[in-house]
Amino acid sequence: MDSLGALNAFVHAAQARSFTVAGRQLGVSSSAIGKAVARLEERLGVRLFHRSTRTISLTPEGALFLERCRRIFAEVEAAELELARTQGAPSGKLRVSMPLAGMLMMPALCAFMRAYPEVELDLDFSDRLVDVIEEGFDAVVRAGEIDDSRLMARTLGTFRLKLVGAPGYFKRRGVPREPGDLRSHACLHHRYATSGKLEPWPLRRGRKHVEIELPTTAVVNTIEPLIHMAEQGLGIACLPDFAIRQKLDDGALVTVLEGHTDHSGLFRILWPSSRYVSPKLRVFVDFMAQHLFPA
Repeated sequence: MDSLGALNAFVHAAQARSFTVAGRQLGVSSSAIGKAVARLEERLGVRLFHRSTRTISLTPEGALFLERCRRIFAEVEAAELELARTQGAPSGKLRVSMPLAGMLMMPALCAFMRAYPEVELDLDFSDRLVDVIEEGFDAVVRAGEIDDSRLMARTLGTFRLKLVGAPGYFKRRGVPREPGDLRSHACLHHRYATSGKLEPWPLRRGRKHVEIELPTTAVVNTIEPLIHMAEQGLGIACLPDFAIRQKLDDGALVTVLEGHTDHSGLFRILWPSSRYVSPKLRVFVDFMAQHLFPA
């Protein structure tokens, strides 16, 4: 490999923490990656990786060198992006991992498809923690905190959890006035697909969080059925506001215990920090940031 190719091999190996994965990404053998890194270490006169039979990890010198290499490739990518922008509209396949709740983001996704018909969306809906780099995704949309130095991130918007039910349900069963009243209501729960645990309801009295053993009238691992059950008057569900905004506006669902719930979260889009930010990825990130959570 030439000098730039050796730097590229080092960056991929450092981010994947594997010569094998780096070789797969670059279309060469793991031994070719290992030899390129070894020649680079010999030329620099420092060891860049700690090696064992199963894993590799950066030395302190390797970590410093990785940051410098990232800046080098960022400049190269910026130059390529400037040239690419002169070549016409964004196009090509864009592979994105979306949460299961991403089905509720379809209006924004459909609007993107209409605005950029030359971009081919390849969407994978899953709540599992995908490895963006190793599995070959261009980007991933997720809620919550993501701690991965290999990824860049942009906030798409915030959401709040609300307790909701149909007006007809509350007419039959009464409106809960404080968290303890929920013990006598039908409660519809969301189960995390990754851990199998029930998502807790963010209940509080004053400033104090309270835990209440709630009835489990129904449990599902995705949000859409909960919306339908609540709309049909089968119970109370704890749902993100972005998923039920239209239902609330139409009066199909109403909120309860507004003063006794307290939870907000973020949706972010993440992509590999060293990857060339192509026009198709750039417009997707910008479009989703502007349209996913309209004011």
